[in-house]
Amino acid sequence: MTDFAAVALALCAVAARVLGWRPDEFWAATPAELAAALGLLGPAATPPGIDARTLAAMMEHDDDGR
Repeated sequence: MTDFAAVALALCAVAARVLGWRPDEFWAATPAELAAALGLLGPAATPPGIDARTLAAMMEHDDDGR
């Protein structure tokens, strides 16, 4: 069994047990959808947005002044 096949089989089993997904639902999902469904894309995994100072600096450089 290849590394891909072993990992895919393990992830399919996790999706079945944790999410109740059938194999066709697992194979139809994108990696991002699987990660989101498993809660792996929560706040800790998401990079922070820009802060107010950076936003203000960007707005100052905007041509129309808004």
